[in-house]
Formats: sequence, structure tokens, C-alpha cells
Amino acid sequence: MAQFLLLLYGDPSRFQAMPPDQQQAAFGEYMRWGRDGKNVLGSNKLFDEPGKVLRGTRPVVTDGPYGETKEWLGGYYLIEAANYDEALQRVADHPHLKYDGTMVLRQVEPLPR
Repeated sequence: MAQFLLLLYGDPSRFQAMPPDQQQAAFGEYMRWGRDGKNVLGSNKLFDEPGKVLRGTRPVVTDGPYGETKEWLGGYYLIEAANYDEALQRVADHPHLKYDGTMVLRQVEPLPR
């Protein structure tokens, strides 16, 4: 089976504006999705901060993600599927879409060790 990285982008201020009980309910939806037989190999939520961006051969470090966007990479899942079509079917019901998030699906190319 192939591996795919599902990247979750969104504006964290939307979740921060929710009452705590709604935040917990939303987080529970994400957790349930990962447990419900989606062939999830791993996942993590990233901290609600933009991180750092490094560019150039003598790296210049700036606050991330980019100056022109409010969407940040907020988390990821590593899933298994036979191909892109199957992977798209598996992620189509992810709750991130319900919360106006953007998802990017990329096939992982294993590197030799």
C-alpha cells in the first residue's frame, strides 16, 4: 500500500473563538475520525502558532507561515491507501472540511535507508 500525508490548514482564530465545550467537541470529532478505520499510521496536532520559516543557503529565519496568509498548517495524518482515488475516498469525510479548513493530500515517496 502507498502512504499519503494529509495536511490540515486553517485559520486557528476560528477555533480560538469557539466556546471551550465546542472546541472539545470539535477535537473529539478529529480524534474519532483518526480511530475509525481510515488506515491512519500516525497523526499530530501542531501548536497554535505559526512556527518559523527558513530560506536560502545561509538561512534567513522569519515567522511563518507566510506574510500573505492567515491559514497555518495545524496538523497532519499519515494514512495508507492503494492509490490517490482510495486515499481521497478515505479523507472525504474528515471533519476539518466542516470547519472550513483546507486539506492537502500528498503521496509519500519512501527514501532508501
